[in-house]
Amino acid sequence: MIYPSDITKDEVNKLPLRGYRGNIKVVDTPKDLAVAIKELRQHQFLGFDTETKPAFQKGVYHQVALLQLAVSDCVYLIRLNKIGFSPVLRRLFSDQGIKKVGISIRDDLAELKKLSNFEPQGVVELNDVAKNLGVVREGARNLTATFLHFRISKSQQTSNWERDQLTLKQQRYAATDAWVCYQIYEKLLDQDQIDTTDLDF
Repeated sequence: MIYPSDITKDEVNKLPLRGYRGNIKVVDTPKDLAVAIKELRQHQFLGFDTETKPAFQKGVYHQVALLQLAVSDCVYLIRLNKIGFSPVLRRLFSDQGIKKVGISIRDDLAELKKLSNFEPQGVVELNDVAKNLGVVREGARNLTATFLHFRISKSQQTSNWERDQLTLKQQRYAATDAWVCYQIYEKLLDQDQIDTTDLDF
């Protein structure tokens, strides 16, 4: 399968708009996290993204509030602002045997390490995978359009990710970002487009 090396903003905007509409599990207690980790560890790779409350004033900083991890039939929304980046999450992100697949994730990992230091292992940057396939446009919208042939909304990106209860729109937005990473990686795996050199972050 040969993918287009470039895609314009107009081409992206002409594609149908899609978002995740499957099962979402909000994880905001240690008990919920223990159940989620047990389920997540049954998979060989996970779609991965984070969300942080935006800072609209100079000098204001917010820690990462949400960690999204997607599998084939569910997206887990782990509320780090409520339960922290616990040892079980550190072990998951240090496990070479389970791939954590995301887009533009260097900043995500840096912010997670500020919560609790760990050594990332088994992390796959889809921007690098795409580059190896000759695709020049980076980012979630462009890679989704290139590989999955639909566009995703970014309308909730600057919403409050630390609010007591996430809205349904927030949940679906956050889930979509991790879900498309899972879908892209699964598709490229099925087409034998993943080189083993892509697996070392």
